[in-house]
Amino acid sequence: MNGHPYNPPCGGLPPQTALMTGRAVFTEAYAVIPKGVMSDIVTSVLPFWAGTRAWMLSRPLSGFSETFAQYLMEVGPGGGSDRPEPDPEAEGVVFVVGGTPTLVLDGREHRLSPGSYAYLAPGAVWALRNPGAEPARFHWIRKAYERVLGLDAPESFLRHESEIEPAGMPGTEGAWATTRFVASDDVRHDMHVNIVTLRPGASIPFEETHVMEHGLFVLEGKAVYRLNRDWVEVEAGDFMWLRAFCPQACYAGGPGPFRYLLYKDVNRHAALRLRGAAR
Repeated sequence: MNGHPYNPPCGGLPPQTALMTGRAVFTEAYAVIPKGVMSDIVTSVLPFWAGTRAWMLSRPLSGFSETFAQYLMEVGPGGGSDRPEPDPEAEGVVFVVGGTPTLVLDGREHRLSPGSYAYLAPGAVWALRNPGAEPARFHWIRKAYERVLGLDAPESFLRHESEIEPAGMPGTEGAWATTRFVASDDVRHDMHVNIVTLRPGASIPFEETHVMEHGLFVLEGKAVYRLNRDWVEVEAGDFMWLRAFCPQACYAGGPGPFRYLLYKDVNRHAALRLRGAAR
């Protein structure tokens, strides 16, 4: 363990006395799914996963995420899957936030812990089980790998975030830093899943407006985020989806760091035809 807390468990149901007013919002440019709406009744069960439930936070959908799907998985004791990924061309990232699941990757067994990161290459043979007495919880991000003629696909690998020194953004003295699991210039990779950390009071001081689509899951702390024309308050356990070119900025608040798991699509030309359109 590296001492960092991770997003709190979700699930359960609010009492009948609770107000319905919340922070959930879905727009043409972004969505906010707060932890308070990740109840038991919105979970999914998946083929060939035993003792498991999933909160599906994003999926490719008209007017929503286009490049990725993201699940928050909860695997009970003894649960898991020997056939986890149904798409042979899918790549994935597993990031553990609770428990000690076991990952079998290309025939080798690995015991994971909170902060463990596994990149699962397209076509990788893997399985995941929870031999522990407590539920195992992890983020699973899936993407259809975009192959490039003459460029090899990347290999699978495992790391722990404590092994990586966060890289500070220029001029911030480390107040805004990124834990990068993949080198930015490794063009074999068509997605990055990193951890961004802002110290209390730090900010992203301009409205980023760019081609990359984002999924952001808040692991720790709280902040006020500028999304398109709106300011929204977010905290640990919340998920945000940001469409490509959605303006974005934020201020970190609270007494501790603000940390989030960040997905973005990278290192590929812009498609000149609509996805799925006939050539």
